[in-house]
Amino acid sequence: MKKGSVYVLHCIDTEGPLYESLSATFQRIAYLTGVNLPATKENLRKVQQKEIDLNGFEEVASRAFSPHILGYNKHWGEVDAMLERMLGGEYRLRYKDSFGGGWVYNWFILDWVGFTVNPRCRDIGYHNIYDHYLDFYASHGTSPKEWGDEFHWHAHPMSVYREAHKCATSFLNSPHIFESLARRLIDRHDFPRCFRAGFHTERPDSHWFLEQFIPYDFSNQAMVLTEDDVKQKDLAGGRFGDWRRAPANWDWYHPSHEDYQERGHCNRIIFRCLNVGTRLRLLTQEEVDKAFHRADCGEDTVLAFTDHDFRDLGTGVEEVYCYLQKARDRYPDVLWKNAGAYEAACTVLHETRAPVGLKAELLSADGIHQLLVSCEERSFGPQPFLALKLSSGRYIMDNLDVQEPKRRWSYTLDEHSVPLSDVEKIGVATNSTCGSGALVVIDVKQQGTREGGISAERTW
Repeated sequence: MKKGSVYVLHCIDTEGPLYESLSATFQRIAYLTGVNLPATKENLRKVQQKEIDLNGFEEVASRAFSPHILGYNKHWGEVDAMLERMLGGEYRLRYKDSFGGGWVYNWFILDWVGFTVNPRCRDIGYHNIYDHYLDFYASHGTSPKEWGDEFHWHAHPMSVYREAHKCATSFLNSPHIFESLARRLIDRHDFPRCFRAGFHTERPDSHWFLEQFIPYDFSNQAMVLTEDDVKQKDLAGGRFGDWRRAPANWDWYHPSHEDYQERGHCNRIIFRCLNVGTRLRLLTQEEVDKAFHRADCGEDTVLAFTDHDFRDLGTGVEEVYCYLQKARDRYPDVLWKNAGAYEAACTVLHETRAPVGLKAELLSADGIHQLLVSCEERSFGPQPFLALKLSSGRYIMDNLDVQEPKRRWSYTLDEHSVPLSDVEKIGVATNSTCGSGALVVIDVKQQGTREGGISAERTW
């Protein structure tokens, strides 16, 4: 029987540096355990060594506040020092796959924007983290493509009081998420194909938004929880990262329209992606063996895991590589490949990519100004993503009018939407149903020139 291959995806929630004061750490200890302790380094050591009575939460607290988990990269200098060590060829080739390929990184990049309370010293601003990583590659004379690294999308919903260090769940209460996509399209000529949910959390509003635009979702963290997992009351009851009803194996699935955790008939594919270097839903040797067993039975398999760039990524690389070596010994006929998320998804789904054939043009007739959009291949969702940059510097997304489902759309620029005179740039992007995609950015001020106003076109 033909064996499948295992595609190993290192998915990094790319959020930049993180600082936490000692007093803030002890506030979190009190919330988790119900025990208020003086915020001292000695007490933290005792918590880590399980030397303090914490009402039965000793093991949980020891894990949640371990030196590794609290070993944050507190500023960009510390992040860059880690990247210097890990992005070079010498390091990558220590962790070669069955084909001799080096380690691959998938950067799921976040914009910290809209927050007014920022005690963890997040790098606030559109494109700040995206540009930092792009500049890091460029300054070292390379690009993500050289090793197969990929840039993807990560988003944190806005808390009620705009606190950058607090968790939230609502896309509808988070207009900065939509503006972030609009800016990435127009300013950086990029649009995502792959997504990972902030706090591993999806809800109906994010589920339905993703279903319009993003074909590949690496957020499923379904697994059987241990007793210690259940004890972590800040995450109890599916509050964050609720995947309790989702497939707890390495199968991918189309979700249901009514429930993102159930199999259904949505277009989007959800892949499983477990944690390393944190306190729950952890990748283990058993889980890696399950992925190799699936491949041994003839199924190409995506084995994805996630961590954060504000901690030492090397710890996770070394841990997972050890798991991979042991699984290889148990399943010697199974080959595994370090991979980009997008390329792996297209490969295991047997996508035959064809150019999406995206076209966007501005036409004016009888005083009516219209944007006409069309695709040769069917669009992934009901409409492409439409972004507008206004003369004031404001960025918005909007809906298109459907002229032919999945193929043709229009947008009228007038007093009921946005007058053409108030538009500086227009961006349109779409993925297709066959693993391809494209974007077009129109500079309205250049419209009618020899260049036709197109300032950027890109396909994938």
